[in-house]
Amino acid sequence: MVKIGIIGGSGIDDNLHLTQVKKTKLHTPYGATSDLVITGKLQGMDIVALPRHGADHRIMPSLVNYRANIWAFRELGVTHIIATTACGSLREEIEPGHLVFIDQFIDRTTRRTQTFYEGMTVCHIPMAEPFCPQLRKLFSKVAAELKIPHHDRGTVVTIEGPRFSTKAESRMFQMWGGDVINMSTVPEVVLAREAGLCYAVIAMSTDYDCWHESKESVTFELILKTMATNAANVLRMFPGVIRGIQDLEPCDCRKGCSVNSL
Repeated sequence: MVKIGIIGGSGIDDNLHLTQVKKTKLHTPYGATSDLVITGKLQGMDIVALPRHGADHRIMPSLVNYRANIWAFRELGVTHIIATTACGSLREEIEPGHLVFIDQFIDRTTRRTQTFYEGMTVCHIPMAEPFCPQLRKLFSKVAAELKIPHHDRGTVVTIEGPRFSTKAESRMFQMWGGDVINMSTVPEVVLAREAGLCYAVIAMSTDYDCWHESKESVTFELILKTMATNAANVLRMFPGVIRGIQDLEPCDCRKGCSVNSL
């Protein structure tokens, strides 16, 4: 059985046009989810949706309860997660308004718990290929069919936030091989892999990060200008993606964690 989870934000969750919608407050061993969990149907498929930062974007990135969110999805039977995220571009060719289906991450967070396992149990989860390759290929196929500007792969640098980067940091991330930068992918992707869920991200480029001398500096207001176009393109992708997910073969993402007791 396939059940799709959508982790989104402004412009996505409010425009999914689900039927049979219910909103539920869930309790998890890790506390409350970011907001009420939305369940419903889209094109006949069961959907579970959650705004990562809560209604009205009220939760800053480091205070998102990532463990509660992913745990709730697993408890509700979600098998595949489509996550959306705004990002800044570290490359000239990734223009504002482009989508990036990232395949690697560089973790620059410092305050976030990255495992469900605590105490005397340790999970050593492989992370060589952190994002579901089947979902990523499906994203690329659908975007190409719709002629949406996109990039098949890319490395995201996830920073702690909520501040944006300095120019020195932005240039350093470029030298490291980063293609885009955001504040939310880690630890979400790690927890999804521990939970045995297929997870992939549609990264929405909203601006050139501050490395780009000829462009205006990144501000939240600048990001909002591009978000509407990005959200519209992502919503255009959903019907094709949801149809395609039903035909995907089981993959290694679903194995979850091999636990070792110390």
